[in-house]
Amino acid sequence: SDKMALIVEEKNFQHILRVLNSNVDGRQKVMYAFTKIKGIGRRFSNLVLKKAEIDLKQRAGELTEEDLEKIKTVITNPRQFNIPEWFLNRQKDRKTGQYMQVVSTALDTKLREDIERMKKIRLHKGLRHYWNLRVRGQHTCSTGRRGKTMAGVSTGKSKE
Repeated sequence: SDKMALIVEEKNFQHILRVLNSNVDGRQKVMYAFTKIKGIGRRFSNLVLKKAEIDLKQRAGELTEEDLEKIKTVITNPRQFNIPEWFLNRQKDRKTGQYMQVVSTALDTKLREDIERMKKIRLHKGLRHYWNLRVRGQHTCSTGRRGKTMAGVSTGKSKE
């Protein structure tokens, strides 16, 4: 019986693609390969590929340059391809008021800007970031003790 291998070696098959400043594994299925880009999850990846009219069954290494360009345009301008606003990861941006999908290095930049803004206007969340404490209301009395030195809690020698 002639069974197909996992990857059919072709002349134009790429094992690693470079998309939006991220390395994408060419051996994975297209949808899951694009989740390696920071800021793109499974659902957004699936939607982008459908809007770009790309077969979800093929591997990422089999994509042509035109396909990659199509995918990049859909990711950079999701509103033009009727992707709903609630699907995007940056809604009603503070400075511009735009709805957009922020990916790769732009995501890191936006996150840093947000945290700096919080610190600058002395928000509770910003102060917690500044003090390197838990931000989202977790308990800190008994958990999260690794990494930081604690005042008053001694480990090792007991009192004599």
